[in-house]
Amino acid sequence: MSRPLEDVLFGAPSPRARAVTRAFSALAAAALVLLAAGIVARFHFAGQLDARFWNFFAWPTTWAFLAQGLLGTVASAAMAAAIALTLGLALVLGRLARLRLVRWPSIALIEFLRGTPTLLLIYVCFLVLPQVGIKLSTYWMLTLPVALSAAAVVAEVYRAGVLAVPRGQTDAARSLGMTEAQVFFLIVFPQALRYIIPALVAQLVIVVKDTTFGYVVTYGELMQNAKVLIANYHALVPVYLVVALLYCLVNYAISRASKRLGRPVH
Repeated sequence: MSRPLEDVLFGAPSPRARAVTRAFSALAAAALVLLAAGIVARFHFAGQLDARFWNFFAWPTTWAFLAQGLLGTVASAAMAAAIALTLGLALVLGRLARLRLVRWPSIALIEFLRGTPTLLLIYVCFLVLPQVGIKLSTYWMLTLPVALSAAAVVAEVYRAGVLAVPRGQTDAARSLGMTEAQVFFLIVFPQALRYIIPALVAQLVIVVKDTTFGYVVTYGELMQNAKVLIANYHALVPVYLVVALLYCLVNYAISRASKRLGRPVH
């Protein structure tokens, strides 16, 4: 007798299904280990794991230089994230407005920023704005485009969260005499945030990654400083491995912080 579809999709797996899952997990883990071993072997035969390519990591000046780049990345990403979260809220309020004169420009701006590559926005700040007399520092040439690009996506994430809140919540709040602003900021938006925290975290990770475009404007972020180390010591693989680890640590810290924010308050 066949099992109901709900049991198949959402029910607890059977012993056979658990055994199959464990077997495939073991095979996947073994394949990943073999792949990693193959990559390490290729690096070894190419000489990229020789001690001469790693010795400079024992120098305090190397880590100070990387830390300086990491601080530049964090400073740019943090400001871009703050602008994106704030501007995204303003854009979603405009998109959800009843007045067409407010709604349609907000939709147009969101779609324009979503469809424009971040790198193109950086080139506009770097090459076009100085032609009309607007000169920005390298920090803002990177931070502002990254923030604008992220704000459009954040606005859509906000909108998804707002639409996920049951309509009965807003109807009940209005029946109590709350204004539209009170309904949104006291009832709807706090609940929407709980739904969209994972999506917001994913976007903040993208913001951190987008700061690697700093090389275009020679802003001193982590990847730019990594390129300087590679040019000086010709250690392509070691430097990129260390920098990749640093990016992973930053993104892991963002993920952990988001989990703490998402915990219910007792």
